[in-house]
Amino acid sequence: MAEIGTLQEQLQALEAQLGSSVSVVATFDGELARMRETMLFTGREVNTLSSGISGGLRKAFDGLVFDGLKLSDALKTVATTIVDSVYSIAIKPVTGALGGFLAQGLSSVLGGTFASGGAFSQGKVRPFARGGIVGSPTLFPMRGGQGLMGEAGPEAIMPLARGPDGRLGVQGGGGRSVTVVMNITTPDVQGFQRSQSQVAAQVSRALSRGQRNR
Repeated sequence: MAEIGTLQEQLQALEAQLGSSVSVVATFDGELARMRETMLFTGREVNTLSSGISGGLRKAFDGLVFDGLKLSDALKTVATTIVDSVYSIAIKPVTGALGGFLAQGLSSVLGGTFASGGAFSQGKVRPFARGGIVGSPTLFPMRGGQGLMGEAGPEAIMPLARGPDGRLGVQGGGGRSVTVVMNITTPDVQGFQRSQSQVAAQVSRALSRGQRNR
């Protein structure tokens, strides 16, 4: 009989705690209605708020039913959860905008510094937009890290150019067309005929130079 009496007392205590939980739910529902009237949330923000509040309610109910938590303390737990969730939603656009602003500013600074190509050497930026020779180990920026050139000896940096055929590559001076201009001035036709051998020799030398430069 003593055990039955103890069980009845426990059931009565649990019923009282559940009654307190009903009060918590009613109070919570009123707070949610007030928040809907004063704040506007997107679908994603509503899901975030709902997840946070669900966790707070679970803690409050566990405290009321199992830990004998006071109703006032349970309400404080729910209120704290709501405040934290709303704060996270409100501060997220601010931190996102600030982070985007900082990233954009950093990108513009680095983009202006290396717009023409460059490398670090002893803390200084060395431009190589027109090519050059690296005679010692030199760091240069890469996406997600840094690269090292010249570690095994001198290295040449050669800009790429697109040729007449549309291919992108390194072009040497021999790829350019050679234009030869010869001015011949003679007082008469007989003088020109006498200088034909000299003109032929000059043309032959020009053709030979063109062949060597190909």
